[in-house]
Amino acid sequence: MEGVSVRKIKKICVFCGANSGKDVAFVNAAFHLGEVLGKRKIDLVYGGGKLGLMGCVSTAVAQHERQVLGIIPSAFTINNVVGETCGKEIKVATMQERLVMMMELSDAFIALPGGFGTLEKLFQMISWAQLNIHNKPIGVLNINGFFNGLLSFVDHAVKQEFITPRARKILISATTADELVEKLQAFRFESDPALSKLKWSPSSSQKEKLDLTLRL
Repeated sequence: MEGVSVRKIKKICVFCGANSGKDVAFVNAAFHLGEVLGKRKIDLVYGGGKLGLMGCVSTAVAQHERQVLGIIPSAFTINNVVGETCGKEIKVATMQERLVMMMELSDAFIALPGGFGTLEKLFQMISWAQLNIHNKPIGVLNINGFFNGLLSFVDHAVKQEFITPRARKILISATTADELVEKLQAFRFESDPALSKLKWSPSSSQKEKLDLTLRL
């Protein structure tokens, strides 16, 4: 990364499955990502609990003596259905509150293999970046081609002009943890000139009217 300005990343939020998946490579990659974050002195924000890949990455980060923060809806803590969070835990009332807090407390986002919940969080963060709500880097760790279909679909949506080439750059991908973290550090956000006019301050009751077609 010589000659490239490096973004300072202190906390990364990881979205991933509460299951371990069929391929043992997913578990190994989750542990390895946690090790990479720990060695790079990067703290973890995640969804809490110890199930599946979520438990793997959080355990590995904690073993390297980095801070782990689990943000978890109170409903999930009833009867301890997701297991004990590895590190500090913040309980929230709703899924939306959880995601907003994840966004606010993190410097970047990584998605590992997972299901609907993982994909929902990934695309919510991408959408919020497109809308200029945040400008933080977002990437997928494409283990054994897990995200190949998703990435192909996104490229197809670009060709069909539902996603702009500028917006496509928001989603980063890599096949190794080290490569992905380096890409996140090198990421430079390109705001859409029209969407950058949107006002998202908490006190704003109305968004500025724009005379354009939004490709969302």
